[in-house]
Amino acid sequence: MPARIVLVRHGETSWSATGRHTGRTDVPLTEEGRAMARALGERLARAPWNGLPGATVYTSPLSRARETAELAGFGDRAVERPELLEWDYGQYEGRTGGDIRESDQPGWLIWRDGVPGGETLAQVSGRVDALLAELNDEHGTPHPDTTTMNCADRDVVLFAHGHLLRILAARWLGLPPEYAQRLKLGTAALCVLSWEYGLPAIEVWNDHSHLERPGH
Repeated sequence: MPARIVLVRHGETSWSATGRHTGRTDVPLTEEGRAMARALGERLARAPWNGLPGATVYTSPLSRARETAELAGFGDRAVERPELLEWDYGQYEGRTGGDIRESDQPGWLIWRDGVPGGETLAQVSGRVDALLAELNDEHGTPHPDTTTMNCADRDVVLFAHGHLLRILAARWLGLPPEYAQRLKLGTAALCVLSWEYGLPAIEVWNDHSHLERPGH
């Protein structure tokens, strides 16, 4: 595995701001979402990140993730990966959880009940597992006597989507994908997956301190 996997959820869109399930619909960033991406880029350009030189950068093909990568300063390095597409929500695309529970399924929970006409949780988890396995093959395995990988292993940065990244983090820890329900993740938030004595660990989660403004 790489030394660290840096996860970035895309900036705000009009759908994310209103809680609508946004899977494969290519909704662009709002102006606020673009400002979020720039603020993230400013943070990653400073110490201790220093622009993450040498890191491998992957992005979802959807414009909200690609533009976040570009505005954060990683556009020239970002390679599109279809594995990073958001969950295909099928017939629930564009709808809020409240609307679904009121009109279709009282008590509906996506992690338990899934979505009609879209991907199953197992299918999304399969995409994530395949990507993590590839990264493992490329970057090797951790030394059991250290808290991190050896210096020859590079960081990986992933620009993607809320549910997808939550599932990826759960699978990184070796947990079932349903555990992702417990990992809240805001727009333009920063997360870091790393190692603790040879075991996968979460070093940073849902960090949005770069979005905080004086007086807010």
